[in-house]
Amino acid sequence: MDRTPHSRPGAGIAFVLGGILAISINDMLIKQLSGGYPLHQVVFVRSAIGILFSLMLVQAEGGLHLLKTRQPGLHLLRGVMVVISNMCFFLALAVIPLADATALFFVAPLFITVLSIPILGEKVGPLRLGAVLVGFAGVVIMQRPWASAESLQASRIVLLLPVVAALTYAILQLMTRKLGATTKASALAVYIQGVFIIVSLGFWIVAGDGRFAEGSDNASIQFLFRAWIRPAPEDWGLLLGLGFNSAIIGYCLGQAYRLADAATVAPFEYAGLPLAVFWGWLIWSDLPDWEVWIGMALIMGAGLFVFLREQQKARRVTRPTAGRGG
Repeated sequence: MDRTPHSRPGAGIAFVLGGILAISINDMLIKQLSGGYPLHQVVFVRSAIGILFSLMLVQAEGGLHLLKTRQPGLHLLRGVMVVISNMCFFLALAVIPLADATALFFVAPLFITVLSIPILGEKVGPLRLGAVLVGFAGVVIMQRPWASAESLQASRIVLLLPVVAALTYAILQLMTRKLGATTKASALAVYIQGVFIIVSLGFWIVAGDGRFAEGSDNASIQFLFRAWIRPAPEDWGLLLGLGFNSAIIGYCLGQAYRLADAATVAPFEYAGLPLAVFWGWLIWSDLPDWEVWIGMALIMGAGLFVFLREQQKARRVTRPTAGRGG
Protein backbone atom coordinates (compact mmCIF):
# COMPACT_ATOMS: atom_id res chain seq x y z
CA MET A 1 0.00 0.00 0.00
CA ASP A 2 1.05 3.61 -0.49
CA ARG A 3 2.42 5.42 2.47
CA THR A 4 0.19 7.99 4.07
CA PRO A 5 0.73 11.51 2.74
CA HIS A 6 1.73 12.66 6.24
CA SER A 7 4.71 10.29 6.50
CA ARG A 8 7.34 11.90 4.23
CA PRO A 9 8.27 15.40 5.47
CA GLY A 10 11.74 15.29 3.89
CA ALA A 11 10.30 14.68 0.42
CA GLY A 12 7.65 17.36 1.02
CA ILE A 13 10.35 19.91 1.87
CA ALA A 14 12.39 18.99 -1.22
CA PHE A 15 9.34 19.40 -3.45
CA VAL A 16 8.36 22.75 -1.96
CA LEU A 17 11.89 24.10 -2.49
CA GLY A 18 11.78 23.00 -6.14
CA GLY A 19 8.39 24.62 -6.54
CA ILE A 20 9.54 27.89 -4.96
CA LEU A 21 12.55 28.08 -7.30
CA ALA A 22 10.19 27.60 -10.26
CA ILE A 23 7.82 30.25 -8.86
CA SER A 24 10.63 32.79 -8.55
CA ILE A 25 11.59 32.23 -12.19
CA ASN A 26 7.91 32.40 -13.18
CA ASP A 27 7.42 35.75 -11.41
CA MET A 28 10.55 37.18 -12.98
CA LEU A 29 9.42 36.14 -16.48
CA ILE A 30 5.90 37.54 -16.01
CA LYS A 31 7.25 40.87 -14.77
CA GLN A 32 9.42 40.93 -17.89
CA LEU A 33 6.34 40.42 -20.09
CA SER A 34 3.95 42.68 -18.15
CA GLY A 35 4.84 45.79 -20.15
CA GLY A 36 3.69 44.48 -23.52
CA TYR A 37 1.17 41.66 -23.09
CA PRO A 38 -2.16 41.38 -21.25
CA LEU A 39 -2.18 39.15 -18.18
CA HIS A 40 -4.88 36.84 -19.53
CA GLN A 41 -2.88 36.20 -22.72
CA VAL A 42 0.26 35.37 -20.73
CA VAL A 43 -1.77 33.08 -18.47
CA PHE A 44 -3.42 31.35 -21.43
CA VAL A 45 -0.15 30.64 -23.24
CA ARG A 46 1.54 29.58 -20.01
CA SER A 47 -1.30 27.22 -19.06
CA ALA A 48 -1.80 25.81 -22.57
CA ILE A 49 1.87 24.81 -22.62
CA GLY A 50 1.86 23.81 -18.95
CA ILE A 51 -1.12 21.46 -19.28
CA LEU A 52 0.75 19.46 -21.92
CA PHE A 53 3.65 18.90 -19.52
CA SER A 54 1.18 18.13 -16.72
CA LEU A 55 -0.63 15.53 -18.85
CA MET A 56 2.73 13.89 -19.50
CA LEU A 57 3.23 13.68 -15.73
CA VAL A 58 -0.26 12.17 -15.34
CA GLN A 59 0.65 9.49 -17.86
CA ALA A 60 3.92 8.82 -16.04
CA GLU A 61 2.14 8.48 -12.67
CA GLY A 62 -0.40 5.94 -13.90
CA GLY A 63 -2.46 7.12 -16.86
CA LEU A 64 -5.32 9.43 -17.77
CA HIS A 65 -7.76 7.56 -15.52
CA LEU A 66 -6.15 9.48 -12.65
CA LEU A 67 -8.07 12.55 -13.81
CA LYS A 68 -11.38 11.01 -12.71
CA THR A 69 -12.62 12.52 -9.47
CA ARG A 70 -15.62 12.30 -7.17
CA GLN A 71 -15.06 15.86 -5.93
CA PRO A 72 -15.23 18.09 -9.02
CA GLY A 73 -16.71 20.98 -7.02
CA LEU A 74 -13.78 21.10 -4.59
CA HIS A 75 -11.27 20.90 -7.44
CA LEU A 76 -13.07 23.76 -9.20
CA LEU A 77 -13.03 25.84 -6.00
CA ARG A 78 -9.32 25.10 -5.61
CA GLY A 79 -8.77 26.28 -9.17
CA VAL A 80 -10.69 29.49 -8.51
CA MET A 81 -8.53 30.16 -5.45
CA VAL A 82 -5.30 29.83 -7.42
CA VAL A 83 -6.66 32.04 -10.22
CA ILE A 84 -7.56 34.79 -7.74
CA SER A 85 -4.20 34.42 -6.01
CA ASN A 86 -2.22 34.63 -9.24
CA MET A 87 -4.16 37.53 -10.69
CA CYS A 88 -3.90 39.62 -7.51
CA PHE A 89 -0.18 38.98 -7.24
CA PHE A 90 0.63 39.64 -10.90
CA LEU A 91 -1.44 42.83 -11.00
CA ALA A 92 0.65 44.11 -8.10
CA LEU A 93 3.82 42.87 -9.78
CA ALA A 94 3.16 45.13 -12.77
CA VAL A 95 3.49 48.17 -10.48
CA ILE A 96 5.75 47.41 -7.51
CA PRO A 97 9.21 45.78 -7.32
CA LEU A 98 9.41 41.99 -7.35
CA ALA A 99 10.94 41.79 -3.87
CA ASP A 100 8.21 44.02 -2.35
CA ALA A 101 5.37 42.01 -3.87
CA THR A 102 7.00 38.72 -2.88
CA ALA A 103 7.65 39.85 0.69
CA LEU A 104 3.99 40.85 1.13
CA PHE A 105 2.86 37.59 -0.44
CA PHE A 106 4.96 35.55 1.95
CA VAL A 107 2.52 36.14 4.73
CA ALA A 108 0.82 33.10 3.12
CA PRO A 109 2.56 30.52 5.36
CA LEU A 110 1.29 32.45 8.37
CA PHE A 111 -2.23 32.33 6.94
CA ILE A 112 -1.72 28.59 6.41
CA THR A 113 -0.74 28.15 10.05
CA VAL A 114 -3.83 30.01 11.28
CA LEU A 115 -6.28 28.42 8.83
CA SER A 116 -4.94 24.90 9.45
CA ILE A 117 -6.72 25.08 12.82
CA PRO A 118 -10.33 25.21 11.54
CA ILE A 119 -9.76 23.52 8.16
CA LEU A 120 -7.38 20.67 9.02
CA GLY A 121 -7.92 20.43 12.75
CA GLU A 122 -4.20 20.96 13.44
CA LYS A 123 -3.22 22.25 16.88
CA VAL A 124 -1.32 25.55 17.03
CA GLY A 125 -0.13 26.78 20.43
CA PRO A 126 -0.02 30.33 21.80
CA LEU A 127 3.68 30.82 21.00
CA ARG A 128 3.14 30.05 17.33
CA LEU A 129 0.06 32.27 17.25
CA GLY A 130 2.18 35.04 18.77
CA ALA A 131 4.75 34.52 16.01
CA VAL A 132 1.96 34.85 13.46
CA LEU A 133 1.04 38.25 14.94
CA VAL A 134 4.69 39.34 14.64
CA GLY A 135 4.64 38.33 10.98
CA PHE A 136 1.49 40.33 10.35
CA ALA A 137 3.16 43.30 12.04
CA GLY A 138 5.79 43.04 9.31
CA VAL A 139 3.02 43.30 6.71
CA VAL A 140 1.69 46.45 8.40
CA ILE A 141 5.17 48.04 8.35
CA MET A 142 5.51 47.30 4.64
CA GLN A 143 2.14 48.97 4.05
CA ARG A 144 3.67 52.20 5.51
CA PRO A 145 0.49 53.45 7.25
CA TRP A 146 2.35 56.61 8.35
CA ALA A 147 3.13 57.66 4.76
CA SER A 148 0.93 59.87 2.62
CA ALA A 149 -0.67 58.34 -0.45
CA GLU A 150 1.39 60.65 -2.69
CA SER A 151 4.69 59.38 -1.28
CA LEU A 152 3.92 55.71 -1.96
CA GLN A 153 5.13 54.11 -5.18
CA ALA A 154 1.71 52.46 -5.58
CA SER A 155 -1.79 52.87 -4.18
CA ARG A 156 -2.65 51.12 -0.93
CA ILE A 157 -5.06 48.89 -2.86
CA VAL A 158 -2.17 47.66 -5.01
CA LEU A 159 -0.06 47.10 -1.88
CA LEU A 160 -2.86 44.96 -0.44
CA LEU A 161 -3.18 42.79 -3.56
CA PRO A 162 -0.27 40.46 -2.60
CA VAL A 163 -1.86 40.00 0.84
CA VAL A 164 -5.16 38.96 -0.80
CA ALA A 165 -3.10 36.66 -3.02
CA ALA A 166 -1.49 35.18 0.10
CA LEU A 167 -4.85 34.49 1.75
CA THR A 168 -6.32 32.73 -1.29
CA TYR A 169 -3.05 30.82 -1.77
CA ALA A 170 -3.24 29.60 1.83
CA ILE A 171 -6.78 28.33 1.27
CA LEU A 172 -5.59 26.67 -1.96
CA GLN A 173 -2.80 24.76 -0.23
CA LEU A 174 -5.00 23.61 2.63
CA MET A 175 -7.47 22.30 0.07
CA THR A 176 -4.54 20.57 -1.64
CA ARG A 177 -3.80 18.88 1.66
CA LYS A 178 -7.34 17.49 1.83
CA LEU A 179 -7.71 16.57 -1.85
CA GLY A 180 -4.16 15.19 -2.09
CA ALA A 181 -5.11 12.23 0.08
CA THR A 182 -6.98 10.74 -2.89
CA THR A 183 -5.62 12.65 -5.93
CA LYS A 184 -2.17 12.48 -7.53
CA ALA A 185 -0.12 15.68 -7.74
CA SER A 186 -0.04 15.51 -11.54
CA ALA A 187 -3.85 15.41 -11.68
CA LEU A 188 -4.05 18.36 -9.28
CA ALA A 189 -1.77 20.29 -11.64
CA VAL A 190 -3.95 19.47 -14.67
CA TYR A 191 -7.09 20.70 -12.91
CA ILE A 192 -5.34 23.99 -12.06
CA GLN A 193 -4.12 24.49 -15.62
CA GLY A 194 -7.59 23.74 -16.95
CA VAL A 195 -9.20 26.40 -14.76
CA PHE A 196 -6.55 28.93 -15.86
CA ILE A 197 -7.30 28.20 -19.52
CA ILE A 198 -11.06 28.59 -19.04
CA VAL A 199 -10.71 31.87 -17.12
CA SER A 200 -8.18 33.38 -19.53
CA LEU A 201 -10.36 32.49 -22.53
CA GLY A 202 -13.28 34.14 -20.76
CA PHE A 203 -11.21 37.30 -20.37
CA TRP A 204 -10.30 37.14 -24.06
CA ILE A 205 -13.96 36.87 -25.09
CA VAL A 206 -14.98 39.81 -22.87
CA ALA A 207 -11.90 42.05 -23.02
CA GLY A 208 -9.52 40.65 -25.62
CA ASP A 209 -9.91 43.66 -27.88
CA GLY A 210 -8.46 45.99 -25.23
CA ARG A 211 -11.47 48.31 -24.97
CA PHE A 212 -11.46 48.27 -21.16
CA ALA A 213 -7.87 49.52 -21.06
CA GLU A 214 -8.48 52.53 -23.31
CA GLY A 215 -7.81 55.86 -21.63
CA SER A 216 -6.23 54.35 -18.51
CA ASP A 217 -2.63 55.02 -17.51
CA ASN A 218 -2.78 52.62 -14.55
CA ALA A 219 -0.18 49.89 -15.09
CA SER A 220 -2.27 47.21 -13.37
CA ILE A 221 -5.37 48.04 -15.42
CA GLN A 222 -3.31 48.02 -18.61
CA PHE A 223 -1.79 44.64 -17.70
CA LEU A 224 -5.22 43.17 -16.97
CA PHE A 225 -7.19 44.52 -19.95
CA ARG A 226 -4.88 45.46 -22.83
CA ALA A 227 -5.55 43.78 -26.18
CA TRP A 228 -4.03 40.44 -27.15
CA ILE A 229 -1.12 40.68 -29.55
CA ARG A 230 0.92 38.26 -31.62
CA PRO A 231 3.98 37.28 -29.53
CA ALA A 232 7.29 38.60 -30.80
CA PRO A 233 9.74 35.86 -31.88
CA GLU A 234 12.16 36.78 -29.09
CA ASP A 235 9.41 36.31 -26.49
CA TRP A 236 8.53 32.73 -27.35
CA GLY A 237 11.43 31.46 -25.24
CA LEU A 238 10.04 33.32 -22.23
CA LEU A 239 6.53 31.96 -22.88
CA LEU A 240 7.79 28.40 -23.24
CA GLY A 241 9.73 28.83 -20.01
CA LEU A 242 6.55 30.03 -18.31
CA GLY A 243 4.65 26.96 -19.51
CA PHE A 244 7.32 24.55 -18.32
CA ASN A 245 7.57 26.35 -14.99
CA SER A 246 3.79 26.26 -14.61
CA ALA A 247 3.80 22.47 -14.80
CA ILE A 248 6.73 22.21 -12.38
CA ILE A 249 5.06 24.58 -9.88
CA GLY A 250 1.74 22.74 -9.91
CA TYR A 251 3.37 19.34 -9.55
CA CYS A 252 5.95 20.25 -6.91
CA LEU A 253 3.58 22.17 -4.66
CA GLY A 254 0.89 19.53 -5.05
CA GLN A 255 3.38 16.86 -4.00
CA ALA A 256 4.75 18.95 -1.13
CA TYR A 257 1.36 19.43 0.52
CA ARG A 258 0.40 15.80 -0.12
CA LEU A 259 3.52 14.41 1.52
CA ALA A 260 3.92 16.60 4.61
CA ASP A 261 1.96 18.58 7.16
CA ALA A 262 1.12 22.13 6.10
CA ALA A 263 2.87 23.62 9.15
CA THR A 264 6.05 21.67 8.29
CA VAL A 265 6.19 22.53 4.59
CA ALA A 266 4.95 26.13 4.59
CA PRO A 267 7.98 27.87 6.23
CA PHE A 268 10.31 26.60 3.49
CA GLU A 269 8.43 28.74 1.03
CA TYR A 270 10.39 31.69 2.47
CA ALA A 271 13.26 30.62 0.22
CA GLY A 272 11.41 32.68 -2.38
CA LEU A 273 12.24 35.93 -0.59
CA PRO A 274 16.01 35.99 -1.22
CA LEU A 275 15.37 34.71 -4.73
CA ALA A 276 13.01 37.64 -5.40
CA VAL A 277 15.59 40.11 -4.09
CA PHE A 278 18.22 38.49 -6.31
CA TRP A 279 16.10 38.68 -9.51
CA GLY A 280 15.04 42.24 -8.74
CA TRP A 281 18.65 43.33 -8.25
CA LEU A 282 20.02 41.37 -11.23
CA ILE A 283 17.44 42.41 -13.84
CA TRP A 284 15.90 45.70 -12.69
CA SER A 285 18.60 47.00 -10.27
CA ASP A 286 15.93 47.15 -7.54
CA LEU A 287 16.82 46.81 -3.88
CA PRO A 288 14.14 46.95 -1.16
CA ASP A 289 13.58 50.05 1.00
CA TRP A 290 14.21 49.84 4.73
CA GLU A 291 10.52 49.16 5.48
CA VAL A 292 10.61 46.15 3.19
CA TRP A 293 13.77 44.81 4.83
CA ILE A 294 12.19 45.13 8.28
CA GLY A 295 8.95 43.55 7.07
CA MET A 296 10.89 40.68 5.47
CA ALA A 297 12.82 40.08 8.69
CA LEU A 298 9.65 39.98 10.81
CA ILE A 299 7.75 37.74 8.38
CA MET A 300 10.68 35.34 7.88
CA GLY A 301 11.47 35.29 11.60
CA ALA A 302 7.86 34.51 12.45
CA GLY A 303 7.70 31.75 9.85
CA LEU A 304 10.94 30.14 11.00
CA PHE A 305 9.81 30.27 14.63
CA VAL A 306 6.56 28.54 13.69
CA PHE A 307 8.56 25.86 11.89
CA LEU A 308 10.97 25.30 14.79
CA ARG A 309 8.10 25.03 17.26
CA GLU A 310 6.42 22.49 14.99
CA GLN A 311 9.62 20.42 14.79
CA GLN A 312 10.12 20.63 18.56
CA LYS A 313 6.56 19.50 19.12
CA ALA A 314 6.98 16.60 16.68
CA ARG A 315 10.13 15.38 18.46
CA ARG A 316 8.41 15.58 21.83
CA VAL A 317 5.38 13.62 20.61
CA THR A 318 7.48 10.84 19.04
CA ARG A 319 9.57 10.13 22.17
CA PRO A 320 8.47 6.79 23.72
CA THR A 321 8.40 8.24 27.24
CA ALA A 322 6.72 11.49 26.32
CA GLY A 323 3.38 12.44 27.79
CA ARG A 324 0.93 14.81 26.18
CA GLY A 325 2.60 17.53 24.12
CA GLY A 326 2.01 21.13 25.12
